[in-house]
Amino acid sequence: MWDPTSYLRYGDERSRPFHDLLARVGAEHPRAVVDLGCGPGTLTATLARRWPAARIAGLDSSPEMIDRARTLDTTVDFTVGDVADWRPAPDVDVLVANAVLQWVPDHPALLRRWADELPPGGWLAFQVPGNFAGPSHRALREVAADRRWAATVRPLLREAPVDDPAGYATALTAAGCAVDAWETTYLHRLPAPVDAEHPVLSWLDGTALRPVRAVLDDTGLADFRAALGMLLARAYPVRQGQVYFPFRRIFVVARTGARQEEQQ
Repeated sequence: MWDPTSYLRYGDERSRPFHDLLARVGAEHPRAVVDLGCGPGTLTATLARRWPAARIAGLDSSPEMIDRARTLDTTVDFTVGDVADWRPAPDVDVLVANAVLQWVPDHPALLRRWADELPPGGWLAFQVPGNFAGPSHRALREVAADRRWAATVRPLLREAPVDDPAGYATALTAAGCAVDAWETTYLHRLPAPVDAEHPVLSWLDGTALRPVRAVLDDTGLADFRAALGMLLARAYPVRQGQVYFPFRRIFVVARTGARQEEQQ
């Protein structure tokens, strides 16, 4: 179960990659725009302001997220659904998948299918977190390897569920797209109030700890979080009341059929 409140706790930090991604999408008058993995919908609503004449839709697998999204004052159509099962309608000219594909097994195959099914000249834009080798996720895997949780939690954690920019660019170029791929490491400065839990632990509550919450009872989860918090405090010390949290993200913007257009 996704918790919209936990996810939105660091809304500014989580929204910046979305805007950086969309800044590279050059569509001027798309007929329809779809945001897959739209979450609580606050970012999806900005698409309706950018393209007011387009039909805008948001899809997410979490009923809790979609319930929150439907409270927004927007014309966006929000629907519960599985990203892996979604297929574009003929008028979808822009497809956005922001911080969702890391949860989808074999998503490179899904990207190739979308590139084939989107109309020529359509835009496919996505970003995924690339920090699975960072201290936060190393600490998460270390705690999960403890004998108390190895059988239940460790199998749920993923070592490296995403590719690098070159890998995505290679696959989508082979699918006939013109590709712009890059990576950015954001340095998030997270406030660390005295006597509050570590801010990186709070950050992980909104994303990486979701599978852990699903399999542990309240006592087990509290013990797991306490052990993880100790490791995070060593990896990310508090300096002048804040924690510096580097976070790598991978971005791809592809235009379908563009390579064939250039050859004509």
